[in-house]
Amino acid sequence: MGTKRVSVGSIGSYFESLPDPRGTRNRKHLLVDIIVIAVCGVVCGCDGPTALHRGATNRREGRTSLLKWPQGRPSKDGIRRVLIALTPEAFQARFRDRRARAVRTDDGAPARRVAIDGKTCRGSHDQAHGLGPLHLVSAWATEDGIALGPVATDEKSNEIAAIPQLVKPIELTDTVVTIDAMGCQKEIADRIVGDGGEFVIAVKDNQPKLLDAITAFVVDHLERDLRALKYRSHETTDAGHGRVDERSDFLTPVPPDFGPGAEWPWVKAIGYAVRITTRADGTQTDDVRYYIASRYLSGKRFAQAVRSHWAIESMHGVLDVTFREDDTRTRERTLGNNLSGLRRFAVSMLKRHTITDSIRGQMLRCLMNTEFLTEVLTLQ
Repeated sequence: MGTKRVSVGSIGSYFESLPDPRGTRNRKHLLVDIIVIAVCGVVCGCDGPTALHRGATNRREGRTSLLKWPQGRPSKDGIRRVLIALTPEAFQARFRDRRARAVRTDDGAPARRVAIDGKTCRGSHDQAHGLGPLHLVSAWATEDGIALGPVATDEKSNEIAAIPQLVKPIELTDTVVTIDAMGCQKEIADRIVGDGGEFVIAVKDNQPKLLDAITAFVVDHLERDLRALKYRSHETTDAGHGRVDERSDFLTPVPPDFGPGAEWPWVKAIGYAVRITTRADGTQTDDVRYYIASRYLSGKRFAQAVRSHWAIESMHGVLDVTFREDDTRTRERTLGNNLSGLRRFAVSMLKRHTITDSIRGQMLRCLMNTEFLTEVLTLQ
């Protein structure tokens, strides 16, 4: 992944066009300064307005190169009010401005992959006001290591409505979008293809007719050892962590007599992925998953799409383990949404640094070393 640096002064420029939601009366601090405080603080591990204020108050080294602060440092309440007043969609659109552009491979297939998945902030529920935990649907550009979301919902079941909102502002040309079974919906497939993208979507019990048709087709041809089947495949064997994983991925064009084909005109190929895991004690487990695709990809491209979807699961793991997002008690929805967007932006920036260190290690370096923080902020 190629990276380049931008000037320190350009960090705030990403947010200069963001409309200031505050009234002009008693406006003491520049909006850009408060946002840069938030970005710097979250990269260092701050989890809310109080911690952001503490970080801004105690970091004196390098302050003048990043911030103007004509009226001194903003209070924690001032930071909180701004993060509540900012419209999440407009705020997070500025993060997307840093994403890399899509490219095509030599064989003409889309090279860029965007994974979409949901995550619940379990500590954000507010029973006194009848609010369940905040659920966020995020997009992750797996090739570029860039977060492109999230969109907030009040319940996991609302992912179906949130995915089209999330996809709408993303440039999908020459991009393969991967989604788990929750997003296996006709409206979502139509939106992705209509916006110039391709998709690889998991199929499970929430689409029983589609799943039964794919399962029956695959089982029938497996019983005949795939002799009459046109297909593309890719196989790998990986060893580590006390186990051996054997993976086989198969993709075949939609057959002419495919029952759900009329209802799913965007589907051009169906596939399945098998993983057999052998542990050190000799025990074996297997997992089979089925997929629909809008393009008859090569076996390797299909396998990459299937496996790269786990990149967003990895990001969710970082958010929970390193940023402790599940433990956050932020109940105010807009504040929680904007802080979640900042955390995903922070993961993107930290992952792009070439130093050999964990995300947690990089966050500690940012906290203790302004020069390293500057490097993280200026990578593009």
